Amino acid sequence: MTAAHSQLRDLGLPPRDAEQTELHPDLNRAHVRFINLGKTYDGTVHALQGIDLAIQRGEVFGIIGRSGAGKSSLIRTINRLEQPSSGRVLIDQVDIGEFDEDRLVALRRRIGMIFQHFNLMSAKTVWQNVELPLKVAGVPTLQREQKVRELLELVGLQDKHKAYPAQLSGGQKQRVGIARSLVHDPQILLCDEATSALDPETTQSILGLLREINQRLGLTIVLITHEMAVIREICDRVVVLEHGRIVEQGPVWEVFGNPQHEVSKTLLAPLQHGLPPELQSRLQATPESADAAVVVRVQFTGSASDEPDLAALFSDLGGRVRLLQGGVERIQGHALGQLLLAVSGSPHNAEALRSRAGRWAQQVEVLGYVV
Repeated sequence: MTAAHSQLRDLGLPPRDAEQTELHPDLNRAHVRFINLGKTYDGTVHALQGIDLAIQRGEVFGIIGRSGAGKSSLIRTINRLEQPSSGRVLIDQVDIGEFDEDRLVALRRRIGMIFQHFNLMSAKTVWQNVELPLKVAGVPTLQREQKVRELLELVGLQDKHKAYPAQLSGGQKQRVGIARSLVHDPQILLCDEATSALDPETTQSILGLLREINQRLGLTIVLITHEMAVIREICDRVVVLEHGRIVEQGPVWEVFGNPQHEVSKTLLAPLQHGLPPELQSRLQATPESADAAVVVRVQFTGSASDEPDLAALFSDLGGRVRLLQGGVERIQGHALGQLLLAVSGSPHNAEALRSRAGRWAQQVEVLGYVV
């Protein structure tokens, strides 16, 4: 028996999982791991089905899906607010499914959680809201004061310590929630739609704070949302859920650059520019005149090692190339985006233009012709 087999046997893992761990070392290093996880409500509603997933230590991991996809059910199995109907959840390779009440209390102190609607006590000040979990845990007064002071400084609310929740903005309330979630120095931070109740500017501020916390404290952050913009801004990897099943997962740049499942494409649609209506109304399947321009959509999926060479692309197409709309952005060091081009006066026909553009972009589509 190998050392890995022996170690996993001691943790209660069956040989099959030991073999998988040896074949896939990342599983052995996973901070949080789901093994064939299922959750059923009332014996008929399958919220989660066959979830196999590994979340690495120190990463910001996103879980996205439409309403009812199973996001909240999944994240709440990490701290056992939800008890799985089948399968297992491992934290640091230890199965938490059989924890008694004392071990659950200790586990939950290692796992912070912030919520969509803040869950603050209206009759307590900012200081008292952050301090409360420490008082419940019996932490001495001086230690409580030092910890609360440090956390309020971390989230930028040291001057609001005497304010009550009703006197705070939504972003400030969420900062209080974040500070409160960190009082026990957790190793994992769960974010349950933490920015859904905030305006776009405040959302950016909170996401920036979470990224800073991730980098400064080395926390593993697991974040659920229905907004792809949030995933793009902060996450390292993402999993897409639909009807309680994983339909796609991978590095954020890869899922954004080349989504494979219809659900992923639907969720990404608000971030992508479709064909402008005025252009759509003029688009023809065949050229109506000799001076008709070919409309070409080129996409950069991030898979190329070099930056998009637009000068070479335009030169290869020949003729006059106009940019109708589009752009390129960088996600995790990869260039992604799409350009909508109108090519006129080129010596090349539509099929040749598609082929030539394919030398410089990962996906090319000829949409039609406009005058």
